[in-house]
Amino acid sequence: MLDFYSNVILSSFSQLTATGASALTDGVMSHDRVTRFLNSAPLSSRDLWYRVKPLVRSIQSAEGVLIVDDTIAHKPHMDENDIVCWHYDHTEGRTVKGINLLSVLYHSQDVTLPVGYVIVTKTETVIDADTGKEKRVSLITKNEHFRRLVRYCVKNMPFRYVLSDMWYASAENMKFIKQELEHDFIMPLKSNRNVALSVQDKRRGKYVAVETLSFKDSATMTVYLEEVPFPLLLLRQVFTNKDGTTGTLYLVTSDTTLTYAAMLDLYQRRWKIEQYHKALKQQCALTRSPARTVVTQSTHIFCSLCAFVKLEMLTMTTSVSYEGLKLNLYIHALKTAFKHLRSLQPFQWASKPVFA
Repeated sequence: MLDFYSNVILSSFSQLTATGASALTDGVMSHDRVTRFLNSAPLSSRDLWYRVKPLVRSIQSAEGVLIVDDTIAHKPHMDENDIVCWHYDHTEGRTVKGINLLSVLYHSQDVTLPVGYVIVTKTETVIDADTGKEKRVSLITKNEHFRRLVRYCVKNMPFRYVLSDMWYASAENMKFIKQELEHDFIMPLKSNRNVALSVQDKRRGKYVAVETLSFKDSATMTVYLEEVPFPLLLLRQVFTNKDGTTGTLYLVTSDTTLTYAAMLDLYQRRWKIEQYHKALKQQCALTRSPARTVVTQSTHIFCSLCAFVKLEMLTMTTSVSYEGLKLNLYIHALKTAFKHLRSLQPFQWASKPVFA
């Protein structure tokens, strides 16, 4: 059923329903069976690892990287429950209604595979101090989920660096990766983060904001972050956006042997998770299920992740992009529909006007 439903996801271009899935097999796979599958015992991150483990073993290397980030599948018209609720979307700067999915990807030898995930669940309600209204909260923070996912990966696959965005660049996460797990990380810093320029400055509590530092072109500097007991390598990259505006990226790593170019090259791999999020939503139907219960929604999300694994492996074997593969399926479907329509032999238009 997992294989069948993930294939339905990849071949679908609209809402996924049990009736629609059954119709693809001319009723051989009944809609009741699809419904029972979606209502079965919830699948988990461990189930995902069990399925991708053979693929990971075929591409793993000591130079692999873990990429961790979250995304929100918008569900503005869905009834609220423990997973469909309000979350702060830092890409939009506001709270939105949807499902918050935290994923960890393993990237090695140009292959990217999801090896763990968490659906953020908000089971408790509290009174918001600002609005006085009830709001849902989670008993476990996303940073705690972040650490649990990374710890689990340490046991299962070799990797050298953990890559994340600035929302996970806390001192606690840095210490966890470097000291407890004995791995390195590359993370961006907010411009107002405070750093000391020497051990002596750190001991005296003499810190300055990152944005006030002077950088030489393509150079790094060693700094000491507040609450982080080991030195970090810091760089600044000024880039130009598509609209002509400029932005500044501050990156730190616990591996002080890296060069400026190596840091940037490694961190570019973090973009793989943005492509993954886009593919989940556009090619793997993450948001196109009308399922309304926590169990059916969770099962659908699991199947979307499995569909992405299939999509990634197809990309590797065909050298065609995610979008290209989906477009090929769409064109094939249009050709089949056109051929079937012609076989029905509708009436033919007269070649010339006929007047009474």
